[in-house]
Amino acid sequence: MELTSTAFKQGAAIPRRYTGDGADISPPLAWSGVPEGTAAFALINDDPDAPMGTWVHWILYDIPGDVRAIEEGVPKQDTVLHGARHGRTDFGRNDYGGPAPPPGKPHRYFFKLYALDSKLNLAPGATKQDVLDAMEGRILAQAELMGTYGR
Repeated sequence: MELTSTAFKQGAAIPRRYTGDGADISPPLAWSGVPEGTAAFALINDDPDAPMGTWVHWILYDIPGDVRAIEEGVPKQDTVLHGARHGRTDFGRNDYGGPAPPPGKPHRYFFKLYALDSKLNLAPGATKQDVLDAMEGRILAQAELMGTYGR
């Protein structure tokens, strides 16, 4: 499975528009090479370079299995995209929170997409650990896209 964005390439800088310094909207994402039997997707976006440990920027799960792209600016609501649900980020919200690192070396932001054999059926606001636990034994494939951002 492959995860891409029209906004930035693997390893490249994430445009300001998708950061806490810009419009703070989610970037467009698309994926291909989805395995047969995929019933749903889960997406986790985090920053392992944060000073206090990995910082979770976005969690979206129960994305329908027939979806192959997410347009930029996913609404900041608990439930979006035909039933997909937002999880609770380290910002304490159920939506996308763009990169906003402290000044210094650019941070890496990993967008991880998981193809699952069933929906997770978690309520909105699940944590990253809740989602990882619920995905155990259900992952058919995964893909990753990494972008950077610094101040």
